[in-house]
Amino acid sequence: MIEIKTTAELDLMRQASRIVAQVLALLKKEVRAGVSTAELNSLAEREIRKRGAVPAFLGYRGYPATLCVSINEVVVHGIPSDKRIIQSGDLVSLDLGAVYRGFYGDAAITVAVGTVKPERARLMEVTERSLASALSEVKSGAKIGDVSHAVESVVTKSGMSVVREFTGHGIGRHLHEEPSIPNYGKPGSGATLKPGMTLAIEPMVCMGNPEIIIKNDGWTAVSADGSCTAHFEHTVAVTEDGCEILSVA
Repeated sequence: MIEIKTTAELDLMRQASRIVAQVLALLKKEVRAGVSTAELNSLAEREIRKRGAVPAFLGYRGYPATLCVSINEVVVHGIPSDKRIIQSGDLVSLDLGAVYRGFYGDAAITVAVGTVKPERARLMEVTERSLASALSEVKSGAKIGDVSHAVESVVTKSGMSVVREFTGHGIGRHLHEEPSIPNYGKPGSGATLKPGMTLAIEPMVCMGNPEIIIKNDGWTAVSADGSCTAHFEHTVAVTEDGCEILSVA
C-alpha cells in the first residue's frame, strides 16, 4: 500500500530531508584528492547527529556505515574505507539518509574531483538531467511509468544506460516503501500518483552497458564492464500540480 502523508508528517519529512541536503552540501566541499572515503563517512555521521537526527543507513540490513561512497565504476553501496583514497579525475557518488523523529530523508549527488575527462562530465550532466526530467513528470494523476520513462528517455538518447537492478522507492516512516520506481518503463503504466505521496527518485546511470556485479562484501555494486557511473537522488512530495523537492538545504 502506498501511504499518503499528513501535513504534520510531511513537515517532519521536510526536516529529515533538509538535514540530508545540508550534510551532502558539506560533504561535497570535502571531496578532493587525498581524502579517504572513511573520513567522509565520519563527517557525515557527526553532522547528522549534530542536527538531531540519526543515520538511516548505519545498520540497515547490516550495512556498516552512515554514507555510501561510490567511485567511478561503483554504481551504489560503496562502503567507506581508510584504504580508499579519492584521486583527481574521479567521479564520487555520495548517497545519504537520515531519520528525524521517525521519518526518513534520502538523497544522492555525484561530485567530479579535479579535472575529469569530458565523457565523465557528460555522464554527470546526463544523469542529473534525467532526474530533472523525471521530477517534471511528478504530479497528481501521473503514473509511475511516466516518471520511469522520463529517466530512461534522457539516458538512452544520450547513448548511456540505466541500471535495472536498483530502483527509486517510496519513503516515509521507512527508508524503502511502496511504490518501486524503476529508471525505465512505459508511460501510462504503474500506480497513480496522488498528493501526499513521498518518493525517492534516483537515476543510476552507466556510461557503458547496464549490467552490474555485486562484490564479495555483499554490498558494493559495480558496472560489469568497468565503465564509469553516476547517481543523483531527491526525496520529493507529490502535489496537485507538480512536486515539492524536500531534499534541499
